[in-house]
Amino acid sequence: MADNTLLNVEELKVYFYTYAGVVKAVDGVSFDVRRGEVFSIVGETGSGKSVTSRALTRLIPSPGRIVGGRILFEGKNLLEMPEEELRKIRGKDIAYIFQDPSSSLDPLFTSGYQIAETMTVHATADWKNAWKRVIEILKDVAMPDPHKRAKSYPHELSGGMKQRVVIGISVSNKPKLIIADEPTTALDVSVQAQILKLLLDLRKKYDTTVMLITHNLGVVAEVSDRVLVMYAGRVAEIADVYSLFGEPLHPYTIGLLKAVPNPLKRIERIEPIPGSVPDMINVPSGCRFHPRCPKAMDICKREQPPLVQIRGGRSVACWLYAEKNS
Repeated sequence: MADNTLLNVEELKVYFYTYAGVVKAVDGVSFDVRRGEVFSIVGETGSGKSVTSRALTRLIPSPGRIVGGRILFEGKNLLEMPEEELRKIRGKDIAYIFQDPSSSLDPLFTSGYQIAETMTVHATADWKNAWKRVIEILKDVAMPDPHKRAKSYPHELSGGMKQRVVIGISVSNKPKLIIADEPTTALDVSVQAQILKLLLDLRKKYDTTVMLITHNLGVVAEVSDRVLVMYAGRVAEIADVYSLFGEPLHPYTIGLLKAVPNPLKRIERIEPIPGSVPDMINVPSGCRFHPRCPKAMDICKREQPPLVQIRGGRSVACWLYAEKNS
């Protein structure tokens, strides 16, 4: 791996074994995340974004299983790591921020206690020093009246305050990677902007890397350095944010941008993508997007296109470009 690569995912496969059949939620996904960047994964509901993020530290619930691939974090394969060793990485080197802060916090303990506990569990501070750091962390996450809120229980906090506590927990051990899974979905629009700015500020202050999971292209345009577009469990396109919005390559990416107001372009009208996301138990043959694709060819129905690199370090999985690069 290159020196600036923090995370490298190779051919990751996560399947769910249900009574109805096998759901191939993530099926051969590869990408890398560079130190210090905001790397976003975007796609429709059911595209495999959240499953991909949870697989990074093997947080896949039953009946799901990681059935293939490699996940290299600073050169170490997390899929081969003993559970006891992996626990030391979860919450310390790799931290999560989930979309529903209420479900992430224990209602029986104060916000300050939960932040302090995270530090003591990973032995980054003893209890006395952890409590001293709690107020500093709450100030870092722009919590109003941090001394009071440190003693508040989750039910006494607003949604935005709860999310600030969750973010405080995530940065308490100065992680190398923060995975934020739809961190603003449950919040008011004004609070969303505050939380996004906070994440960017904390990235610099704590010298960390952020992986953002979202379906909101406006958020992606605002904060991202590079973007991975997923469709039906596979990678459609990877590009820097300016190239993606300025010149999308994959027909699915083009369709996504036409379906919402483009932050970088003025469009005359919004055009929905025809059809719907496929049944993940009975996925289409070949390229999974071909039943909805206006540029589909015969080869698209037969064979899955490889993920090929093209100009500017971009990658795209589409026969329109795979043939040109073969």
